[in-house]
Amino acid sequence: MAKVSIVMGSDSDLPVMEKAAKVLDTLGIEYEMRIISAHREPDVFFEYARTAEDRGIRVVIAGAGMAAHLPGMCAALFPLPVIGIPMHTTSLGGRDSLYSIVQMPSGIPVATVAINGGANAALLAARILAVSDEELLGRLKDYSRNMKEQVEAKDRSLQESLNKA
Repeated sequence: MAKVSIVMGSDSDLPVMEKAAKVLDTLGIEYEMRIISAHREPDVFFEYARTAEDRGIRVVIAGAGMAAHLPGMCAALFPLPVIGIPMHTTSLGGRDSLYSIVQMPSGIPVATVAINGGANAALLAARILAVSDEELLGRLKDYSRNMKEQVEAKDRSLQESLNKA
């Protein structure tokens, strides 16, 4: 059963949301992925958000650009954590999305990551789930250790190339 729902308002958001899916895959976390427009199909969106908990969803990752209503509306209807990903936009570079998501009214919290921050949204979702899942916590620690080892290997390679020069 999916524990995370990845939702976006348009397929133009898919490249960023796929980064979240890739991290969840790496960590062995089941997810569902949907394209639902809160503006163009509100009835479908309301059904999706109201039934997410019953479907086993524990965290929603919602990406949105421009007015960025999707994460906030998810948080208004879904009682568990929602992570918003502001999408880069051509007109304002994603600042419009960022401000819309981060400035939620009191009582409707949405955790927010960087503009186009799909990978970090997935890692935050994993950390939320790991609070009650020791195996997942272990996989997260391994993930962090692997990142550290990659940086160390890149530095060794750099130092070797500098020493040869």
